[in-house]
Amino acid sequence: MTLILLAASLTIALSLIAWHLAIYALPVMTAITAFQYAHGAGAGFLMSAAAAIGAGLASVVFVLAVLGFAKNPALRLGALALFATPAAIAGYALVHGATKTMIDSAIALNLLCGASGLIVGIAALINLNGVAGSNPSR
Repeated sequence: MTLILLAASLTIALSLIAWHLAIYALPVMTAITAFQYAHGAGAGFLMSAAAAIGAGLASVVFVLAVLGFAKNPALRLGALALFATPAAIAGYALVHGATKTMIDSAIALNLLCGASGLIVGIAALINLNGVAGSNPSR
């Protein structure tokens, strides 16, 4: 019982941290992928880092441009889902990594991690919609 309460409180703490960092999941994943691709293609460390920074910034600019200028709700929802999916995966992985040794039941572990992934994904939607809603051009 103590381990379950510890896992639940740790999940809440990690979810609060992930709630604030969820908006950065897509740019970070894009930057890591661009760095690995450029470095694997033979570019040096500095050029790979420049490609990573450019890819991360391009992903943010693309999504904010779609949210800022698109009038179609389906297109806006698609852009928000594009941003929220890596955040939900990161939230799931964050809690799974922290609680996998504390909970023996695979069902309970997946339910706990799924709930955290859902919370973090919703947080990314809310945070990004708040950033896009503060656009003065609308």
